[in-house]
Amino acid sequence: WTHVWGFLYNNYFRFWLKWLLRLLTGKCELQRLLGGAEAGARRTLGVGNGGAGRGRGIASGAVLRNAVHVEEAEVEKCVRDVMKEKKIEQKDTGFKRNLHISLLQISGYKKLYFNVESLRKVPYDSENEEHEEQLIELWNLLMPHENLKARISKQWCDIGFQGDDPKTDFRGMGLLGLVNLVYFSKHYTNEARQILSRSNHPKLGYSYAIVGINLTEMAYSLLKNGALKSHLYNMVSGLPQMEHFHQFYCYLVYEFDKFWFEEEPESIMHFNQYREKFHEKIKGLLLDYNVVLTLQE
Repeated sequence: WTHVWGFLYNNYFRFWLKWLLRLLTGKCELQRLLGGAEAGARRTLGVGNGGAGRGRGIASGAVLRNAVHVEEAEVEKCVRDVMKEKKIEQKDTGFKRNLHISLLQISGYKKLYFNVESLRKVPYDSENEEHEEQLIELWNLLMPHENLKARISKQWCDIGFQGDDPKTDFRGMGLLGLVNLVYFSKHYTNEARQILSRSNHPKLGYSYAIVGINLTEMAYSLLKNGALKSHLYNMVSGLPQMEHFHQFYCYLVYEFDKFWFEEEPESIMHFNQYREKFHEKIKGLLLDYNVVLTLQE
């Protein structure tokens, strides 16, 4: 019955319901969405999902179907074109502003993914001075009272790398993994040092840097599959930036450490099992239209 009702609603009742609502309110579906839904994910996802429609719903016109794929520079013109197609007066500044913000958020999400993916594809290069400087910065932030005796050293294991040379651990996530680790250590230095200390627990310890890189992969995959849309649309009234991705990563690191010690795994050998459980928890939180997952500075 659910499938039957869904078919009847989408193919018959929806059209007449929209027609009746337009007759009663004098507004099209897009106007009702942008004027009624709260700012943030609920509004922008409505616009974005409508843009994915197959000739029905909010995206009944080609202009709006194309609008959800525009680049940042084209947003303003696109808003004017949508208003013209929908016969909405240009002096309706509320509609214009809200559509502009939603289209910026949609285009910004795609651009953010492109930037994150580009950074992920940059391999760590020990011959690159900037890469090396960031790696040394990570050590100095986490171990301020202990000098690194050599670039290739067993000391790297003290902050959770697997061997004498950390560059081998960045293969999966490239430079993105290092940039995330440095960001957390720089912006939440006390928390980073505390978590590093906790990661050396004799029974519940884990490899801090390796887990950090693993959480970079988690943040990246959630961005890639669109799961971060609600969070970012609620967090940023405009273009999501790399900074916002890093902030979400910081949230994951902090929350995973709490989760790990609350769960009290039998050993580090069960890491993948608990990592997946944590992943499912985060995905569940991200299903909330009102979600915002960040740490405070």
